[in-house]
Amino acid sequence: MTSHIWHTLLKSKHMLSLCLFILLNGLSAVAVLFCPFYSQQQLALPVVLILVSSIIFLSLTIFYANRLININIAASFYGLLWASQLIIKNDLLTEYQHLVLMMSLLSVLLIATLSFINNIYAFVLYCLPVYLAVFWLDNSAYGIWLIFPVVIPALGITIQYQIQKRHTEFNQRLMNKFQEERERLSDLSMLDPLTGLYNRRGFQHRFDSIMAQGKGNHFILLLDIDRFKAYNDHYGHTMGDQTLTRVSAAIRDAVRAKDIVARYGGEEFLVMLTDIQSSQALQTAERIRQYVYDLNIMHQFSTELDNNITISIGITPLQGDDIEQAILLADQALYKAKNHGRNKILPAEAFDL
Repeated sequence: MTSHIWHTLLKSKHMLSLCLFILLNGLSAVAVLFCPFYSQQQLALPVVLILVSSIIFLSLTIFYANRLININIAASFYGLLWASQLIIKNDLLTEYQHLVLMMSLLSVLLIATLSFINNIYAFVLYCLPVYLAVFWLDNSAYGIWLIFPVVIPALGITIQYQIQKRHTEFNQRLMNKFQEERERLSDLSMLDPLTGLYNRRGFQHRFDSIMAQGKGNHFILLLDIDRFKAYNDHYGHTMGDQTLTRVSAAIRDAVRAKDIVARYGGEEFLVMLTDIQSSQALQTAERIRQYVYDLNIMHQFSTELDNNITISIGITPLQGDDIEQAILLADQALYKAKNHGRNKILPAEAFDL
């Protein structure tokens, strides 16, 4: 489950609670319109507002789900209307006044308990105005008895609310940790485990991101450690891995933070210089070559070789977003650099000096 799905589920839960709350208030308003306890049938503004607003709010919630009504505001709104309804209609009660007040309070408590099982704030905002109205209209005659019907559900909902809150916080932390772990694994899958540079997948991901930002002068460099197979065979794979790590760090140090450095395969490296002029690109290539040479990694088992590990570099401008063609041209230039004595930088034929 992703974070987006988690928030969608919470939003759906909120909408269902709101729809249930509005529907129960609307049905209660219809029942009140035909209540037989009043001495005369007379429409009161609060109950009419409850019925009309229930129809409107329910329609908005269903057809415009992206614009959710604040459930706490809705609870306070309906609570005040029901309290006003009790106060206005109280004088029309000829008998059973206490019974009607208790039934009204219990009806409100029932609606609140069903709708706000995990929302103590909405429960209080909805029930409190009605409770105070009943307490006042009843002249506090049954004050102690009016406490229990409110306190017991409120206590239960408070406990449930705290449990649900902790459960939600735990799930949210779990989702965040899962998201972080997934991002970490995604990052690891784009990195070369030996050198810490991007692998081909990571290079392609960064390349696509840069291309999406718009046009610019970009250059592609293909680098290869000279006679590395002979070095590996003579000094061993452990020394070879250490050399790859040190050369990788030197290449990374020689370029800017916004440039892309990747291990292209074996002893080959791929570099993309972004938003740079041709003269600066050549200077950067020379800096890479010099940084690697200055590592002073000895390579003395053959008189044909330089005393230090060196690299050869092929460089070409990137035309449009054709990275495959650019790599092909850089590879051809690298091949020529190898044939011209190694430890050299050779631009591709497409390079405009």
